Amino acid sequence: MDRADRRVIRCALAALAFSNVFLAAPVLSQTPYYAGKTIAIIRGGGPGGSGEFQSRALMPYLQKYIPGNPTIVMEYMPGAGGRKAANYFYTAKPDGLKIASAGAMIPGPILGLPGSNYDIDKFPYIGSTETGNPYILFTRKAAGLDTLDKMRRAPALRMGAHSVGHSVYVTARMFAYMLDLKEPKFVVGFTDPEMDVAMQNNELDARTTSNTDSLLRKDMMDNIHVHATISNPKGRTDSRLPGLPDLDTFAKNDKERNVIELFRAFQVPRWPHHLSPGTPPELVKILRQAMIKTFNDSAFQQEFKKLMGREPTPLSGEDVQKLVKELPRDPEVIGLYKKLAEHEPLPPRG
Repeated sequence: MDRADRRVIRCALAALAFSNVFLAAPVLSQTPYYAGKTIAIIRGGGPGGSGEFQSRALMPYLQKYIPGNPTIVMEYMPGAGGRKAANYFYTAKPDGLKIASAGAMIPGPILGLPGSNYDIDKFPYIGSTETGNPYILFTRKAAGLDTLDKMRRAPALRMGAHSVGHSVYVTARMFAYMLDLKEPKFVVGFTDPEMDVAMQNNELDARTTSNTDSLLRKDMMDNIHVHATISNPKGRTDSRLPGLPDLDTFAKNDKERNVIELFRAFQVPRWPHHLSPGTPPELVKILRQAMIKTFNDSAFQQEFKKLMGREPTPLSGEDVQKLVKELPRDPEVIGLYKKLAEHEPLPPRG
């Protein structure tokens, strides 16, 4: 083989190698980013509760609809009502391999709560399994408080809640404030089942709940009086409890009405799931699309109802992002809300 022939063969081999690179490139580029990876859903709280149940309902369907079908696991990061997890996510690596689930983190920066070292507007939200629910005020039947007027005349009404700042605590204080209750006592440290027992045992007189399905059990309804509601979103009530007055009707001025609106706004994206700031837009898009497909899956809807006792009322990632951006941030309204959410005596009405 002479020199010219060898040169021809070398050129042909080089051309073949060059073409193989370009032919292989599309095949390699089609490998999904999430193939072979693990995604951790990090709950901003401990095990148990509705937040975990809702994420549990999501997990198998997200795995199904995310291209590459990654493994999805759950981890827990309790602390400061979800704010510890939010702080972690605010500086975590934006690789799309961790999803936060911590609804209570949204009010933190707006209310100036301690440990809120993050900007809620910078998180990429991928969806919420549920919107806010109406809250119901009720008393134990044995207390004989079958009308709002009797509630108003009863001194030192004992109202139960989980903890200071919890939505059940805030709504109890809102009702007490707007109804002009006489020096009510707010007793915290309960779970939901413990509050039910405490009411039966004459340790509590009243409480609020957003779990209407539990409230409407016959063993509950036989032992309580239901008084009023906070529709949430505004105008959405439970048709099984018709005719309850809305807390708006007891507000005396725009500031009081706006503080109720602020509560509703905090609650509408009830269980938002978000990523770390700086997550590549293409990964945000993949996860948002997977959430939408999950929400539309009838099997997910059935699993959600089995775990939660009610139908899901989901929001897309874009909807959550918009709602967070539009949260009311008027300093005067925020000031009143903070007084209603803290452990000090209720403020005087203006």
